[in-house]
Amino acid sequence: MGERVLDREFFDRPSHEVAPDLLGRVLVHGPVAVRLTEVEAYGPPGEDPASHTYRGRTPRNAVMFGPPGHLYVYFTYGMHYCVNLVCMPEGMGSGVLLRAGEVIEGVQEARRRRARPGDAAATTGANRPLLDRDLGRGPARLAVALGIAREHNGLDCCDDSGRDPAAGEPRVLEGDPPDAALIRTGPRTGVSSAADIPWRYWIDGDPTVSPYRKHVPKRRPG
Repeated sequence: MGERVLDREFFDRPSHEVAPDLLGRVLVHGPVAVRLTEVEAYGPPGEDPASHTYRGRTPRNAVMFGPPGHLYVYFTYGMHYCVNLVCMPEGMGSGVLLRAGEVIEGVQEARRRRARPGDAAATTGANRPLLDRDLGRGPARLAVALGIAREHNGLDCCDDSGRDPAAGEPRVLEGDPPDAALIRTGPRTGVSSAADIPWRYWIDGDPTVSPYRKHVPKRRPG
């Protein structure tokens, strides 16, 4: 895979331009490396109702208004972390959600992280074995496999100067982008606003891509 670290200029563009270009790139964190196979773009304030920045800057989304190429990590559903890469110039508030990827290095470490407590065999529900394709198949699983959580929010993935490789800080490598003919685009998964904007991008036929799920409004009892 291409070992060159992507520079800040790569991310200093609209998120829907960066997103398809991220496919095939490799996010490395410590011993685990993931080749990205599915991503979603989210636009700036006032333009994209599905974006965390739609209503402006808050303590939660402040990193998205910072320089491009940083990690934006947020907690959702009271149990999961999701990982984004900030796009566009500082102050714009835009990013790309990393939805799925193939673990290409550190498979055993990713498997250990994904194993449920007390489950040495690393199984999923109904005692089904945890397949390699499922290690990073979905945004929450991807974060767990990479060992990324709240404390990594705001870390720089571009600047390699002066950093200690042994520290395991995250970086995005050039990787091996797919042929353009294999890139597909469609509606974003599970969003209630601007759901039809085709800013979800994935590599066609890749087994690590997560299933598409349309948002279903919750019904109140009675």
